[in-house]
Amino acid sequence: MKEIILEAAHEGSKVLMRKFGRVDAVEHKGEVDLVTEADREAESAIVGALRRVFPLHDVLAEESDYGRSTSRYRWIIDPLDGTTNYAHGFPWFAISIALEVDGQVTHGAIFNPVHDEFFYAQRGEGAWLNDIPLRVSKTPRLEDGLIATGFPYDRKTSPVNNLDHFTRFQGTAQACRRAGAASLDLANTAAGRLDGYWEMKLKPWDVAAGKLLVEEAGGMVTDFDGNRFDIYGFECLASNGLIHQEMIDILRSGRRPPRTTQDADRSTG
Repeated sequence: MKEIILEAAHEGSKVLMRKFGRVDAVEHKGEVDLVTEADREAESAIVGALRRVFPLHDVLAEESDYGRSTSRYRWIIDPLDGTTNYAHGFPWFAISIALEVDGQVTHGAIFNPVHDEFFYAQRGEGAWLNDIPLRVSKTPRLEDGLIATGFPYDRKTSPVNNLDHFTRFQGTAQACRRAGAASLDLANTAAGRLDGYWEMKLKPWDVAAGKLLVEEAGGMVTDFDGNRFDIYGFECLASNGLIHQEMIDILRSGRRPPRTTQDADRSTG
């Protein structure tokens, strides 16, 4: 399975790297949410590679509706996480691929083509960066922690925009980063490069692979209250586990998304 996923990621990355720095057509899905021809072509390449091996599996991906059958298996794909970075020529973006079996993510991969870093996890078997086993950091206190976040696409129009959380964390943690690719923030939390990460209003293709990576590397992933994390929900908090409660205490005091799940994403493409 690892080799199949790696091959699919490489097929998508060929498209992304060929077009990187030469993006001409950029469309807006929302006020600040972009999509490029590279997103669509990379997604087609990834889905094509997976369906050559698994033609009856379902697919949930960011750019196209692939429908839904009665298959137990569903691939959850983001062909280009960090589209805004990519469109501006900023070299921080990734491909995210996860396999969901009977509603549970069993395999996950995040590929950073610029740095040739392939993060991979299998449920119950661990997580790796290329061939190196991953473990989360051992930072014991938030004040010593390097943490990361991102901001929702409706941040200009909604008061629930993560800015209040960001302000509080800036005053508590050693430093906060906002690099613009949720999947890579989760992957780097799994790798121990970041001590924690939080974000809101994400989609399942943003977090499905990264959640598994963090957990298999010994970390913790929940909602902002510390409850079980749902990849179809609206809140994601990941950490090394040691600073998790400190992060929860801060997140509980800010504006929060509605207490509902993205049922449309759960049931359809």
